[in-house]
Amino acid sequence: MTTLKLACIDAVAPPLFSLMDPNGQRTGYEPAAAELVASRMGRKIDWVTMGWDEMLPAVRDHQVDAVWCGQGIIPERQAVVDFTRPYAVFDETVLVRKGDPARSPADLVGYRVAAIDGSANMALARTFEGAIIVPFSGDTVYEDMLAALADATVDAMVDDDVVLVPLGDDPRYDVAFTVATRNPWGIGVAKDAPFLREELNVALAAVIADGSLEEVWDIWMPTLDFPLQRSLEAIAGSRT
Repeated sequence: MTTLKLACIDAVAPPLFSLMDPNGQRTGYEPAAAELVASRMGRKIDWVTMGWDEMLPAVRDHQVDAVWCGQGIIPERQAVVDFTRPYAVFDETVLVRKGDPARSPADLVGYRVAAIDGSANMALARTFEGAIIVPFSGDTVYEDMLAALADATVDAMVDDDVVLVPLGDDPRYDVAFTVATRNPWGIGVAKDAPFLREELNVALAAVIADGSLEEVWDIWMPTLDFPLQRSLEAIAGSRT
């Protein structure tokens, strides 16, 4: 069985993914979805962990086969790699400290708002008129933003609803609001690897059409509606 080398950060971001265990295994929606797709391709996965900013260059330079790690399909990333059809679609949420009254973009005037540099979350943050944008990057960017919010280094942070909405139950944070941006996430492959992209697309289309990807989604994110079209047309669409 051939190996599919996939890049991802080594971080805790439930329900998307966990830290890698001593056996090189990870849990969460993304690893489970990746295992499902790889199985359809007759491949096994070798997870290669690295810093957030290193993943796309590693794909481009063929250090790994692809990146499967929270990659919203945005022009800045499409300039570096090509993406498959989406395996997820998410909205974006603004998180503040517990008790903060902000509940809309208009409330963020003068707020220091954290977002991952060069991300879809950053693009949304830049639309908040009067907010002071604080870009974050590095190997532990998600944890760093949460810590900065907790210790008042920043006043708010933007990230995907799937990871931030559950933090509304954390005594340190409140969910301010969610914006229905419907950001598609895809698997990033090198621009000179069209056959791998096609292979991934065919496998993705198949697991969407037969409902198996939706089953994985419901295990890890039962409160979110499965956002992808479950139909045989998905297979035909993946070949165009």
